[in-house]
Amino acid sequence: MRSLITLFSVLCTSLIFSQTTDYGIFQYNEDIGNPKIEGGATYDENSQTYTLSGSGYNIWFERDEFNYLFNKVQGDFIITANFELTGEGVDPHRKVGLMIRESRADNSAHVSAALHGDGLTTMQWRSTTGESMVSPDNEISSPKSKYGILQLERKGANITMRAAHLGEDLQEIGSLETENFKDEVLVGLFISAHNEDAKETAKVWNVRLDKPVPEDYDPGKQGWIGCRLETIDIRNGKRKVIYKKKGRFEAPNWMPDGKKLLFNMDGSLYTIPVEGGDIVKFDTGFANNLNNDHGISYNGKLLAFSHHRDNLPGGGSTVYVMPMSGGTPILVTPETPSYWHGWSPDNETVAYVATREDNPTYDIYKKSSKGGEEIALTNTGEGEHVDGSEYSPDGKYIYYNGSASGTMQIWRMKPDGSDKEQLTFNSNNDWFPHISPDGKWIVYISFSSEIPVNDHPSYKRVTLNLMPAEGGVPKVIAYLYGGQGSINVPSWSPDSKHFAFVSNSGEKAE
Repeated sequence: MRSLITLFSVLCTSLIFSQTTDYGIFQYNEDIGNPKIEGGATYDENSQTYTLSGSGYNIWFERDEFNYLFNKVQGDFIITANFELTGEGVDPHRKVGLMIRESRADNSAHVSAALHGDGLTTMQWRSTTGESMVSPDNEISSPKSKYGILQLERKGANITMRAAHLGEDLQEIGSLETENFKDEVLVGLFISAHNEDAKETAKVWNVRLDKPVPEDYDPGKQGWIGCRLETIDIRNGKRKVIYKKKGRFEAPNWMPDGKKLLFNMDGSLYTIPVEGGDIVKFDTGFANNLNNDHGISYNGKLLAFSHHRDNLPGGGSTVYVMPMSGGTPILVTPETPSYWHGWSPDNETVAYVATREDNPTYDIYKKSSKGGEEIALTNTGEGEHVDGSEYSPDGKYIYYNGSASGTMQIWRMKPDGSDKEQLTFNSNNDWFPHISPDGKWIVYISFSSEIPVNDHPSYKRVTLNLMPAEGGVPKVIAYLYGGQGSINVPSWSPDSKHFAFVSNSGEKAE
C-alpha cells in the first residue's frame, strides 16, 4: 500500500509540474536523441528571457542529440531570436539556435540556424529522415563571438535563414526547398554541447514566432491579425511584450508620467501600465472614429488626434485638440484629409500631413492649435510623398520622411519649411522619425526596397533603427513583423531610455 501511495504521490507531483511549468511562448521541452546528461529550459517572465541547457554528442551525421524547446506549427511562419552562449564552453563547436523539425526522432529531417561557440553562424539541414546532414558554404563568422541574431522563415516549401550581428541588418545565409516536409512541423530553440560528457547553457531573448499573411491578404475581407504592444530598452535592445490581442490596435504614445502608454484600438484610445495589466478606455468625447495619429503636448496638458468625419474627402480624417484632463474636442482642420503628427515645444502649434483640393499630393502643414490659417511647409512634386512631421524638443527642426531623393528617407527642415536636409541615405524606405525627449536620438521604421516608395503597409518584415538626431550611421535595434501602425506617433519614454511599438503576431480571432 505504501508503494502505491508513493507512486501516486510521484505521479501527482509530475502532473502538477507539467501543468505549471512556464516555457513562455513554447509548449514543449524535451531531450532529443537520449543524451547522457539531461538538459532543460526555464523562462523568466519578468525579463522574458529563456535559459537553455543541453548536452549531446552533436547535431550532425545521421542522428542528433540536443535539448529542444518547441511548438507544433502549421503553414508559414517566421521565428526570430537573440542568442548568447554562456561561459567559455568545453567544445568550440557547441551550438545554439533555431530549428524546424519534422518529428522528435533523433534522425528526423530538420533545418537549423546555428550559432557555434567559435562564432561560426550557419544554416544546416537533413532534408530526409536518416540522411547525413548538409551545410552550405555561405555563412558569417565573428571570431570568439558568443552572441548572434538568428531568423528562420518558412514560406511554402522554402525555408530561409537570416542572421545578423548586433545593430546590423539581417543578411540571408541560405535557403532550402523542402517539398517533402509535413505541413505541421516542430519549431523552436535548441542547444547541443557537441560533447556527450559536457553540458552547455545559453540565454535567448526577443523571441518572436510570427504567422505572416499571404501577399494578397485583404484585412477588409479576411480580418485583422493579432498585435503585440512592446517596449524596448534602447541601451541593450531587450524587448518586452506587455499586451497582446487577436485583433488590431496601433501606435503607442508614452504618457507624461512615464507610467502608462496610450494607444488606439477600434476607433478609441486606451491606456495601459507600462509593465502590462488592464487597459482603460480614454474619454475623447464624441470622437469615436480615431486613426493611429495621436499625441500629447510637451507640457502634458493637451491631446491631439485625427478623427474621421463621415462623407468628407480622403475619409474625413480631421485634427482635433482637447485637454488631457477631459472635455470636448476642438476642431483644428476643417479641411480633410488631415493627419496629425507633431506638437511644437511651446504647445501652441500642431504639424500635420494633408492633401488639399488645389494640391492633391501629401504635404506638411502647421497651424495654431486654436485655429487660424494653415501654413504649407513643403511643396511636393507629382509622385512624391512626405509624412511623419515631428518637432525636435528644442524647436529648431521639424523631422519628417520624404521621397524627394527617389526612395523614402529621413529629412529635417527649419520650422518655417526652409533648409531641407536629408539625413538617411540607403536603398530601404524609411518612415516616421521620432526624436527622443533629450534631443539626442531618432528612432524610425525601415521598409525593404521591395515595398513601393510611397507605401507603408502592415504585415511586413521591417526594422526599427536608431541614429543620432544630427545624422550619422544608423543601427538596427529591433527586427519585427509589422509596418503600418507600429510607430506612427511619438513613442519615446520621458527619460529617453525606452521606446514603445506594435508588432504583428499573426494570431487571428476564432
